[in-house]
Amino acid sequence: MTDVSDPPETKSGVTTRSRLLGNWRHVLRTSNPPAGRVDAVSRWLVLTRASVLPMTITAAAIAGLLAAFHDENVRWGLFALAAVGLVLAHVANNLMNDLFDLEVGSDSDTYPRALYAPHPVLSGMISRRGLLTSAIVVNAADLAILVVLLVFRGWPMVVFALSGFVLSVAYTAPPLRLKKHGLGEATVLVVWGPLMVGGAYYAATGHFPFAIFLASLPYALLCTAVLMGKHIDKIPWDAPDGTRTLPVLLGEAKARALTQGMMISFYVLVVLLVGTGTLPIAALIVLLALHKLATVWTPFSRPKPAEPPANFPIWPLWFAALAFVHTRRAGGLLVLGLIVGVILGW
Repeated sequence: MTDVSDPPETKSGVTTRSRLLGNWRHVLRTSNPPAGRVDAVSRWLVLTRASVLPMTITAAAIAGLLAAFHDENVRWGLFALAAVGLVLAHVANNLMNDLFDLEVGSDSDTYPRALYAPHPVLSGMISRRGLLTSAIVVNAADLAILVVLLVFRGWPMVVFALSGFVLSVAYTAPPLRLKKHGLGEATVLVVWGPLMVGGAYYAATGHFPFAIFLASLPYALLCTAVLMGKHIDKIPWDAPDGTRTLPVLLGEAKARALTQGMMISFYVLVVLLVGTGTLPIAALIVLLALHKLATVWTPFSRPKPAEPPANFPIWPLWFAALAFVHTRRAGGLLVLGLIVGVILGW
C-alpha cells in the first residue's frame, strides 16, 4: 500500500534535483557559485573553473570527428581515454594557475581573478594545501591515463602529454612565467591546437599527418581569442604590475584589432581546409556563426565600457566574455559540420 507521505517526498526529491541542476547551470554559465548554501558539485565546478571546460571538450570532439572523417581504423576506447585526459589536464591547469599566481603574488583581492569569480583560496573555499592536493590528485589521474596510452600508442603520447604539461606549468610558474613575457597567448594556440587536437587524433589513429596539424589551428585561434580578450580586460592591472601579456605589449587598440583578426581567420582557414578536402564540405556551416561575430565585432571595435550592463555576471571581464560566446557558437557549428560530414561523407 502506498503511504500518503510518498507524494510529498517525491515532490521534495524532484525539487531538490531541480535546485541542484539549477545551481550547476548557474555555475557553468557565470563561473560563480549560486546564492545560499553551495553543494559539493557546485563548489568543485567553481574551484576548477568548469565554465571554460567546454573549450577543451570541443577540441577533443574535433579530434575524434577528424579521425572518423579521415581514418577507418579508429580506436574509440583510446580516443575516449585521451579526451578524458584532456579535460583532466585543463582542470589541473586551472588549479595550478590559481596556486602559482597566488604564490608569486599575482592574485589578490583586488585582481580580476578574485573579482569576476571567487578565488579558491582568497575566498576561503579551499586552503592552499587543499588546492595543491587537488592539483596533485588530478595530475595523478591524468598520469594513469597516459600510462595506458603509452602502452598502446608508444612514446609520441608522452611527447604530446609532457609538452602540454610543461607549457601549462610554465604559463604562470617561475622561472619562465610565459604569461608575464607575452608568450601566454602563443602557448594557448599551441596547446588547444596541435597538442590537444593532435594528441587526441594520434591516440585514436596512431598517426598525426600535417593536414590534421593545419586542421587543429582554426579552433585554436578561437581559444586564443578568448585569452586575448581576458588579457585586454586585465591591462589596467597587469601593466602596472609588470605582467607583460601580449595586449600589454601591443596596447589595447592593437590587441583588440588582433583579436578580431584571429576570429576572422577562423572562417578563412575553415574555407581553405574545406577546399583542400581536409575538412568536409558540411564544415562550411560555421559561416552561420558570422552573425554572432557581427554582434561582438562592434564592442571589440570600441574601448571597454566604464560600467557593466545590468546583471552582467563576470565583470571586470568584458572582451573575454564577448570572445567566449563567439567561440562557443563557432566551435559548436564546426563540431556539427564535422558530424554531418562523417555521416554523409561530404
